[in-house]
Amino acid sequence: MSGLKAVTDAEFQSEVLEQDKPVLVDFWAEWCGPCRQVAPILDEIAAEHSDKMVFRSLNVDENQSTTARYRVTGIPAMNVYKGGELVRSIVGAQPKAALLRQLSEFIDS
Repeated sequence: MSGLKAVTDAEFQSEVLEQDKPVLVDFWAEWCGPCRQVAPILDEIAAEHSDKMVFRSLNVDENQSTTARYRVTGIPAMNVYKGGELVRSIVGAQPKAALLRQLSEFIDS
């Protein structure tokens, strides 16, 4: 779907929770139109800010354990994890400027 590196239930601990940098995880599904809208925006943000944050994607249909653990009930959902903890949830497709505002504390430091 997006150019973000895909992560699975089995990899979530090492790929997301154990990272030194904040990690944005894009929870998405193939059938989700708004997910397709936000994917290229997230690709752009990842390309511009990969020095400050790690960017991953997780298919909710294929990784239901992690989806349930973090109570993701609406997609697209972008969760930010820092130090192994969920620190921000962004639900719904948003324009790039709005996403950058929500991520500013992680990418402007």
